[in-house]
Amino acid sequence: MPLYLIERTFAEALEVSPEGAASIMRINDDVGVRWLYSFLSADKKKTYCLYEAPSAEMIREAAQRNGLPADVVIEVDELRPPAVQAEAAATA
Repeated sequence: MPLYLIERTFAEALEVSPEGAASIMRINDDVGVRWLYSFLSADKKKTYCLYEAPSAEMIREAAQRNGLPADVVIEVDELRPPAVQAEAAATA
């Protein structure tokens, strides 16, 4: 399944409760996208999220239904440094 990086900008510092995260995941499941992980900026006003989804449009639909911004949605491929790739292959 394609991978997407989503950049989100928030007006206020982001605080996500376990209940809020669970709600996001339920809606994502309904839409057919999977939240893999996120990075939060030091000021807590930006996130960079990695998702699996059939299309960028489905990412945008999930964001809209969750009431979340999706400022930039980019399809990406995974790239790791050679040493990390060799280690991952050895443990697979």
